[in-house]
Amino acid sequence: MTVARTICLGFIAVITIGTVLLMMPFSTSAGTWDNPIVALFTSTSAVCVTGLSVVDPGTYFSFWGQLFIALLAQIGGLGYMTTTTFLILLIGRKFDMRQKIAIQQALDRPGMSGSTQVIRSIIATTLIFEITGVFLLLPAFVPDYGWSEGLWLAIFHSINAWNNAGFSLFKDNLIGYQSSFLVVFTITMLIIFGGIGYQVIMEMYIWLRDRILKKTQIQIFTLDFKVAISTTIILLLIGILAFFCIEIRNPETFGSLNFRDQVLVAWFQSVTPRTAGFNTIDIGKMTTAGLFITIALMFIGASPGGTGGGMKTTTLRVLTSCTKAILQGKEEVLLYERKIAINLILKAVGVLVGSVATVILATILISLTDPTLDFIKILFEVVSAFATVGLSTGITGTISTAAKLILIVTMYVGRVGVLLLMSAVLGDPRPTRIHYPEENLLVG
Repeated sequence: MTVARTICLGFIAVITIGTVLLMMPFSTSAGTWDNPIVALFTSTSAVCVTGLSVVDPGTYFSFWGQLFIALLAQIGGLGYMTTTTFLILLIGRKFDMRQKIAIQQALDRPGMSGSTQVIRSIIATTLIFEITGVFLLLPAFVPDYGWSEGLWLAIFHSINAWNNAGFSLFKDNLIGYQSSFLVVFTITMLIIFGGIGYQVIMEMYIWLRDRILKKTQIQIFTLDFKVAISTTIILLLIGILAFFCIEIRNPETFGSLNFRDQVLVAWFQSVTPRTAGFNTIDIGKMTTAGLFITIALMFIGASPGGTGGGMKTTTLRVLTSCTKAILQGKEEVLLYERKIAINLILKAVGVLVGSVATVILATILISLTDPTLDFIKILFEVVSAFATVGLSTGITGTISTAAKLILIVTMYVGRVGVLLLMSAVLGDPRPTRIHYPEENLLVG
């Protein structure tokens, strides 16, 4: 079995186990066997760290069902191979060559050495951020719900924020806390750091450590760090300005709020499409322009190596750099005075084409199964599922069973990745030694 198939089948196995657990009577508040479609949709959404839900998790599921959702989101955020490797480390087993290759591909590392240390660091980083999130959320939730329920709410939302899952136990998601600076700050920081990638966090940590210890050596940041940080900042600023300007006249989202709350909501709405799924306004009441900007941000997504989905920020920068090179008449694609290899350019094009094709196909199919729905809402739901975001205009629970199954497949494709899934189906690509003659072709 190829590495790609191992990873893809691993996610399917976790989704299946999660479905069975969520179907059990002790997982529902009613104490009865759960609807298989509801259980399958919720399990897929959790493992794929999406956050879309056809029911209200806070009232529909019991404590055990909510715990299973949190655990599935944790496994999905870490990734199948990372979780499996951590469990192997716990029982003291050693890796064989196939497992090392699988870890290398799952983590997108250039080599196989040091994978064990990387896994330990990822787990430690995850625990540090999630525990910090719990402590920061306690002062907001405990006064409203008491210690026991407030603690569970803090744990659940911290896990979902760090893993960019977006499940909430509140009926209105986080709309009730839209003016709480503490909740908005904590959730958004967990979302950003969870989606920006482990390597970026580690480079940031090393830089801060050297500054505190006043070391004299100059740290050279990797291209991954520069692209992830700069693109994230640019997208966040564009999102804040766009949402503030577009929704400021909409009394059902921004218009009725004071200036301070408008800034908080604009900031949160700029962060959450980066595959998080939480919302502090009613998404279904946004303007068409606001929905379309959210779709664009969702499609771009987070950075590689993080817990988020989407096309990824690095893919966007490679493609925009290609366009810039063409317009300037250059024959090389440069980023921060570094030449981008042709195989990375081809990979970026492949990700874009595969992502667009998946979204188009899923949108067409749901338009056929549910022809009465608005096109913009269907497109929004599909992009949210594919980019593993979880934001919804409110139609998730009302769509047909066929449409729900389409979204389940879309979430799965978005989580494992288009190229990895194609590699699992077609087999690992093999470079050819045959070179054909070049010929010009009219383009554009």
